[in-house]
Amino acid sequence: MNKPKKEVMRLTSLELDNWKNFSHIEVNLQPRVFAVGPNASGKSNLLDVFRFLRDIVDVGGGFQEAAQRRGGVTAIRCLAARQYSEIGIRITFGPANEPNRWEYELRFNQDKQRRQFITKERVTRSGENLVLRPNSEDEKDPVRLSQTYLQQINVNQEFRQVVEFFNSISYRHIVPQLIREPERYIGPEEDPFGGDFLEQIATTNKLTKQARLRRISEALKVAVPQLEELELLRDKRGQPHLRGKYEHWRSQGAWQREDQFSDGTLRLMGLLWSILDGTGPLLLE
Repeated sequence: MNKPKKEVMRLTSLELDNWKNFSHIEVNLQPRVFAVGPNASGKSNLLDVFRFLRDIVDVGGGFQEAAQRRGGVTAIRCLAARQYSEIGIRITFGPANEPNRWEYELRFNQDKQRRQFITKERVTRSGENLVLRPNSEDEKDPVRLSQTYLQQINVNQEFRQVVEFFNSISYRHIVPQLIREPERYIGPEEDPFGGDFLEQIATTNKLTKQARLRRISEALKVAVPQLEELELLRDKRGQPHLRGKYEHWRSQGAWQREDQFSDGTLRLMGLLWSILDGTGPLLLE
């Protein structure tokens, strides 16, 4: 029995209030968006909105954890905002035939003890409100406003597609030196900076891994015409290494490992692997 084809969703709009650099912005999002500007203009902070939403639904995450990772409400709130202003995020997304199917809005603040609490949470499907908080239960028990409905399995069944979409968001900011020296990396899995990039490739299903490396090597020929082949090997200690075969004056060519690749080549490899690895929004820095 064939599984139904999964719908491909994309972000269509974003509205922010008092989020870091932005006192207020409203922007329509195209399938591919480039954020360009000088240092400290807010490019990374704009990307961090989407990472924040993923952190809320991530295993081991949640609203409180997502806010604390960023220093709490005081650190997140725009410096131009008034002292007790709430922070607001509104986002829409959907498939090609219904681009604004889903709308999610979250507004939050902190109390006098600097504890984060939700001032508004709304989930809309095709214009119909599925969630609108605070509700009567929240009024009876305000502690409930320390968690979003997104992170609660017992209440999010009707809009679990929102949770899955936020969870599909991936962020990459490849640091080539971390790829070259993976034995020094002791951070978390799926490191966005590439610390466990080679291990991610190594643990991928063999057929999938070979197919992806073949497609990456073909794509890389545009930038690195001499590259003929890519493969992943483990050394005697079990450490994974990526190596490429280059056309050479010798008939057999020459093999180079990742520690001999240029920064640009490693970043391109990370970018292409990320594109092949997921179906959700990809944030690149």
